[in-house]
Order: sequence, then C-alpha cells, then structure tokens
Amino acid sequence: MSSWEVYTLGFIAQILFSARLLFQWIASEKQKKVLTPASFWKISLFASFLLFVYGYLRDDFAIMLGQALTYFIYIRNLQLQGEWKKLHSVMKWFLYLLPVILFIYSYNNNTYDVHKLFFNEAIPFWLLFLGSGAQVIFTFRFVYQWYFSERVRESVLPMGFWLLSLTGASLILIYAVLRKDPVLLIGHLGGSIIYIRNIILSRKQYA
Repeated sequence: MSSWEVYTLGFIAQILFSARLLFQWIASEKQKKVLTPASFWKISLFASFLLFVYGYLRDDFAIMLGQALTYFIYIRNLQLQGEWKKLHSVMKWFLYLLPVILFIYSYNNNTYDVHKLFFNEAIPFWLLFLGSGAQVIFTFRFVYQWYFSERVRESVLPMGFWLLSLTGASLILIYAVLRKDPVLLIGHLGGSIIYIRNIILSRKQYA
C-alpha cells in the first residue's frame, strides 16, 4: 500500500473514534450526566481493528499494542449491555477470531517481523518506549472501566476512565509530535477536549 492509502486508513479509524466520542458527548450533554450508549462500543470495535491494521502497516508496535489490549474489552461491554447477543452467531465468531486470523495470515506470509517492530530504524527505542508507555496508560482506562463495570454489572464510564484518557492522550500527543504522525495528533487533540468535558460532567454528576 502507498503512504497516502495507509494514512487514509488511519484517518478513517480516528474519525470513527472521534465519532464515538461525539455521540457519547451529545447524549451525555442532553442528560447532563455521563452516559455510555451502545454505539460507543460498536464503533470502538470496528475502529480498533482499522487502527491495529494501520499500526501494523506503519511498523508501529505502540499503536498495535494499544488496540490489541482493548479489542476484547469492547466486546465485553457489548455483552454487559445486552447488545452482543443480538448479533448473528457467525458475526460473533468472526469478531472473536479476526485478530487471530490477521496474525496467522501475517505469519504465514512472512510479513510478521518482531525484530522489525521492536528495532525499527524510524523509531528509536526510547521513542518506542514512550509511545508504548503512553498506549499502556491510555489502554488501562478500559481495563479500569471493565473492572468498574463488572463490579456494578453495568457498562459505565466512570470518572477514572476520563482522567486516564486525558493523561494517556497527552502522552500520545507528545509521541505523535516526535513521531510526526498526523493521524495520532489530530485524533487525540479532538478527543482531549471531550475528555475534559466528561470530567466536568462526572464531577457534577457525583458531587
């Protein structure tokens, strides 16, 4: 794929991630409290796959790591909302096996190169460490959200989720500037504004 095709794929993924936040923000503003619509998780699932592929095509382990860790958490939240059971069984199995299929396909075609991911000349190790650390923090928000939701047996987006989102996004923005990655830069700039607004709404909601 050419560079513009790879960037187009990345921008589509970021547009979808931004759309999920926009829908969540609008729904929350109407109710004056933080809501978690099912569309948030459905869009997240599709966008996560696209961004994983983008990271793979960019030989960017930090991006791939973040998406791989959250993919199944999105599925779990759809299960908690009762939306997962509405899908056809074929679609469910496809979504479960999609990451595995991608890995096997890449491995069998000799395109999966671990050394290339970790020792990429375009990404110094210290920058890879920064990007991976930022992605871990950004991804941990969903681990926290998953834990919180399992405790209350309901898919919710608590205050801690938004605080971790803002912290992780800020670090990813630094990584994006140093990496000269417009996809990450534009995506996380817009998202940070919504994270701040949800923090404000959460404080009012639980005050």
